[in-house]
Amino acid sequence: MDAVRTLWTYHDLRHDLRPCDVGIGLGSHDPGVATHAAELFHSGLFRTLVFTGANAPTTVDRFPRGEAVHYREHAIALGVPPAAILVEPRATNTAENLVFTRELLTGRPESVLLMCRPYQQRRAYATCRKVWPEVAVVCSSHRLSLEAYLAEIGDADRVITMLVGDTQRITEYARRGFAIEQPVPAEVGAAFDVLVAAGYTGRLI
Repeated sequence: MDAVRTLWTYHDLRHDLRPCDVGIGLGSHDPGVATHAAELFHSGLFRTLVFTGANAPTTVDRFPRGEAVHYREHAIALGVPPAAILVEPRATNTAENLVFTRELLTGRPESVLLMCRPYQQRRAYATCRKVWPEVAVVCSSHRLSLEAYLAEIGDADRVITMLVGDTQRITEYARRGFAIEQPVPAEVGAAFDVLVAAGYTGRLI
């Protein structure tokens, strides 16, 4: 569990939240993203909320009408006005989430607040800085401990496998030009190697 916690901590950017022009909820298997987006909307951190995401193999059964559509319905059930929500239903990766959202917006926001799974923060930030460099970006996730998040998702192996995959993507996507480079401390690389050796390889590229 120490190796898992090292990666979990690495991906949490711990950004200070501040008001932004637009909130963007990145689609995934985790409905907690939509819950967190609703909370931040009600806190007054943004007035326009975009949910973005089609489906991945890991979400098609849970969200058969698409991740963004289900996120919107969840946020409305939590009191977010329907008129405040835009839906981007085509994106199948993080770069598309951001590029298609930018195309959807009628204005030119100067700042965006990205909401995503806890272990996606660093990759989302690095991708946004690459494909949408003109905006200031803040990242946030539902504030849960590692243990609480594993219990909420109910599938520890799945979460750890995804965490390992996202860690690899930090360096691999930068190498491929999909994201800006991010520092990877030695202890993060060592924890990654431990978990790969333990068999958590299902999300490796």
